[in-house]
Amino acid sequence: MDESADNIAPARERRIILLLCLFAAIHVFVFCAAFPFFNNVDEQIQLDLTIKYSQGHVPRSLERVSPETIPYVIIYGTLEYVWPSTNFPNAKFPPPAWTQPMNKIAPMLLAKEAVWAKIINYECSQPPLYYTLAGWWWRLGQACGFHDGFLLYWLRFLNVFFVAALVWLGFCTARMIFSENLFLRLGVPALIAFLPQTAFYSINNDMLSPLCFGAAFPLLVKFSRADPPDWKLGVAAGLALAATFLTKISNLPLLGVAGIFLALKIWRLFKENKLRAAAPAIFALGVCALPPMVAWLAWCKVNFGDFTGSAAKIQFLGWTVKPFAEWWHHPIFTPHGFWIFIHDLLSTFWQGEILWHRQPLPLPAVDMVYVVLTLIFIGVALLNLLSNHTPEARPQREALWFGLAGFIALIAFSGFLSIIYDFHDCFYPSRAHPYFTSGRLILGALIPFLLVFLFGLDCALKKIGNAVKFSVLAGFIVFMLVSEIATDWVIFPNAYNWFHM
Repeated sequence: MDESADNIAPARERRIILLLCLFAAIHVFVFCAAFPFFNNVDEQIQLDLTIKYSQGHVPRSLERVSPETIPYVIIYGTLEYVWPSTNFPNAKFPPPAWTQPMNKIAPMLLAKEAVWAKIINYECSQPPLYYTLAGWWWRLGQACGFHDGFLLYWLRFLNVFFVAALVWLGFCTARMIFSENLFLRLGVPALIAFLPQTAFYSINNDMLSPLCFGAAFPLLVKFSRADPPDWKLGVAAGLALAATFLTKISNLPLLGVAGIFLALKIWRLFKENKLRAAAPAIFALGVCALPPMVAWLAWCKVNFGDFTGSAAKIQFLGWTVKPFAEWWHHPIFTPHGFWIFIHDLLSTFWQGEILWHRQPLPLPAVDMVYVVLTLIFIGVALLNLLSNHTPEARPQREALWFGLAGFIALIAFSGFLSIIYDFHDCFYPSRAHPYFTSGRLILGALIPFLLVFLFGLDCALKKIGNAVKFSVLAGFIVFMLVSEIATDWVIFPNAYNWFHM
């Protein structure tokens, strides 16, 4: 292979990445605008928590939905996510409330308002970072004169900036770890730009996880490579880890893997008698990472009764912890059950979990393509990592092991939660389908995952030139975009979306 193929002018490379950032922004903007409010992934609840934070109110318990939230929910929300059309006269959903005369819809609005006034926001104990940022963005939209449905979409469009930043961060990470590999340097941001993940088109705190840990991951890799690391790097890594924690409690497995990764670095420094030189960096990392985490844990303990704030939510949902002996009866320990868990988790990791007319929106055949390709290329990457022990590959191998361990830890955590709870009458997860298969909960490992995924693809095509590799990548991106349009096409003409306001 021509080695020069892995090098292009830095200015040209930056222009390509900026173009990918623009494509990502347009992609997310269009689909954010196409999806009506409010989807089945707790979007009403997420909006309510954002409005609470925009008013400077941090909940101290599982509170009722705010009166300020209710008009948005009952006027701009559609029932098409969770109900089939057959439930309505002539199999047609009612038209948007904002298009109807007020005297005609007033009784319906009053009835819905009375119902929503009793609804409990069971996400009140979620960490505050996303809601603080979204609350500021909401207030900025109000200051700019946006209101009603346009203010709702303004809040969703915050994701446009998040995904553009994520594309740039993916490029910077790939360039740092694989500085000599053009395919990986450009492949990671390209996949992020066209990822068909519906969490990107929704009001939710999951969108911030890949950005926060996506920042922590390269900083920790750089920290591990430094000999010794300096205190500024420790500050940056510590703040990124704190942000990861303050975004979502489900990111805890990533923090656990990061802690092991740092412990191994400290152990190497100790064996090489360099621990004293690295002490300022280690101290700075700990000072920046730990106090915000401890402060939020203490807040949850005082106000919600446990350190993560999860107990109140679990009690509200009606879940109970099963006796230890019953854990092992879970269907996940059968081949069929394990396949259901892995298939559903990986497919929603790529495409999301939005329902439409109470049915999963993604096409089953497309789901299978993503699952099979993931298992193949992660498997190829793993085999290469186990077999390649050359000294020059060691820094890259360590970074890939770190990223792969984080992704596997999140999957294992989802499996663990699936096993330990009896979900009783809950809609999801349920006794009939007792699996945590929300791919958005493992999005924190998105950048490390894509590095490993594309590394596996690169290894599978290692005897082929870059032209063919980029052709395969382009074909995959075209498949992603075409299949997403085919999947979501039914959404675009919807009377409730931004295009019809």
